[in-house]
Amino acid sequence: MSEDRVREALRAVPRVQFLPRAQRAHADEDRALPLWHGSTGSQPSTVVAMLRLLDVPPGASVLDVGAGSGWTTALLAWLVGPDGDVLGLELDPELAVWGAANVAEYLGTPAGAGRATPRARLEIAPPGTVGRSRPGGWDRILVSAAARTLPDELVGMLADPGRLVLPIRSTMHLLVVADGQVSDTTHGSYAFVPLR
Repeated sequence: MSEDRVREALRAVPRVQFLPRAQRAHADEDRALPLWHGSTGSQPSTVVAMLRLLDVPPGASVLDVGAGSGWTTALLAWLVGPDGDVLGLELDPELAVWGAANVAEYLGTPAGAGRATPRARLEIAPPGTVGRSRPGGWDRILVSAAARTLPDELVGMLADPGRLVLPIRSTMHLLVVADGQVSDTTHGSYAFVPLR
């Protein structure tokens, strides 16, 4: 995916709309910002790096694990366009409700309605689960929390071909499924809240 397309998405989906009021003055700063209950909103440069690795094509089905405020879910909705499908999952119920409202508000704006899809939504993840399966698998899976080890269940939720981007401990991984084979490459060090 071109850097320009990811940057276009960031311009179309302003981070400020997905931050608590107390953090909105810091929206343009390239750092993680606190949400609540120990959750943070990822810094923009990290989101750009992850989205470039994910390489989301128009029309894709995308699972967004650890969706938090809904910013990445809305960015993914912009990238997949009107023919795509995005499901954001967030474990913290209060954060998930707020994030879902943020996504719905974005989809209702001219910027959101023009590019995004009503099939983009953010839901509460049931405790003890990682992800959600989908018939045929997900074309792309984005995880915005650090796993201790590779969650095999997420790999099993990928379509073939498919791509999964996630931090494991402090290292960013890209897993690519193609022709029944899985490859895993690493792409730098990052700090994330733990995947629960």
